[in-house]
Amino acid sequence: MADAFEDAAAGGVVDLMIGVPSPTAEQADKYRKYLAQVHDRESREDFTFPAQYMFKNVPEFADLSDPVRTLIDEMDAHNIRIGMLNVSTSLDARRALAEYPDRFIASWDVDPNRGMEAVREVEQAVEQLGVKSVQVFPAGLTPQVDIDDKKMYPLYAKCVELDIPIFVNAGVPGPRVPMECQNVARIDEVCWYFPDLTFVTRHGCEPWTELAVKLLLKWPNLYYSTSAFAPKYYPSDIVEYANTRGADKVLYAGYYPAGLTLDRIFDELPKVPFRDHVWPKFLRDNALRLFGMETA
Repeated sequence: MADAFEDAAAGGVVDLMIGVPSPTAEQADKYRKYLAQVHDRESREDFTFPAQYMFKNVPEFADLSDPVRTLIDEMDAHNIRIGMLNVSTSLDARRALAEYPDRFIASWDVDPNRGMEAVREVEQAVEQLGVKSVQVFPAGLTPQVDIDDKKMYPLYAKCVELDIPIFVNAGVPGPRVPMECQNVARIDEVCWYFPDLTFVTRHGCEPWTELAVKLLLKWPNLYYSTSAFAPKYYPSDIVEYANTRGADKVLYAGYYPAGLTLDRIFDELPKVPFRDHVWPKFLRDNALRLFGMETA
């Protein structure tokens, strides 16, 4: 399995959740928007980011003379050919996209509480910045928005119209906030009502991974990405699904620089018990096909 991983990685990796690092002192400001609904003292006062209790050796950056160059160097060191980057608020992310257009897929973070203003903003981002995907963190919104809430429907419709995928956090959220809005069962009705929508789950789907597999089997345009999980903790249900009927539906996504270093991720990846034929699809080909890009 390790040899199969090395062979597949040599062809280049597509990371569907990566970001431009920022000095640790500035990172807390980036996550401050999530504190409105967090009540415990530790989360509000001690954490750099809201799910910090879940991760060991969170990446830290004391001084960054060029954050974009730091990201590119990290990607090169691990043969990450393309990364999906949230460009909705970060000027450094937009600079990365402008300076290295062949290395990034632009994503846009959306708050459906903003109604049609948010929908129009997505359309503008596609036209002006070349954005190719939308992302939503239902449990991180204030107020929270259920995956199958009516507020989400205009956004889903716009994604179908623009022919771009949407990445949505599903399962128990890392931050200490309520979880029901991200219940995996809520995905079922969305896929039923929007059969042309490409829907990709983020952040694990736990503890409903068995249900997630059932839905992945049921709905052709539903996919699973491995964001925010160290490879040693990939859910066994998902690994087994990828090894059997789901080789085309499971996609690699990391969590750098939020909670995981790329060194740790790529040290653990070869130990994941994927079968040989899964590796090139997982690391690269599924993502390229999702975005209509040429596969190796």
